[in-house]
Amino acid sequence: MSALNSNRSYAALAAFHAADAVACAIPAPQITAALDAVNCPQQVRPVLPVVKAAAAIGLLAVYKLPALARLTTFMLTIYFTLAVGAHLKAKDYSPGLAASSSFLALCATMTAMGPQREN
Repeated sequence: MSALNSNRSYAALAAFHAADAVACAIPAPQITAALDAVNCPQQVRPVLPVVKAAAAIGLLAVYKLPALARLTTFMLTIYFTLAVGAHLKAKDYSPGLAASSSFLALCATMTAMGPQREN
């Protein structure tokens, strides 16, 4: 078993996405600045906290529905692929690009490995 497919890793990623959902819902000034930097349309922004909260719930499902958690990491891989693309399209080479790229790699790896299996 690797650390990346442990249930605790899924729970930690869920906690991050839950906090990020709250930060997007407020919206925190850093989030607004990051979305402005990539030219995210105003009509899309209210959807982001819902998507991030749903991701947190899907990741926490690892304890009862590991297939749903794996599907969630797959969908997050798509989400972060779009985020990296938005940063590159906007020529925004900020730390947000590094963060998006890191989460893309993390979610893609977690999808490929899948959650730990019960013995």
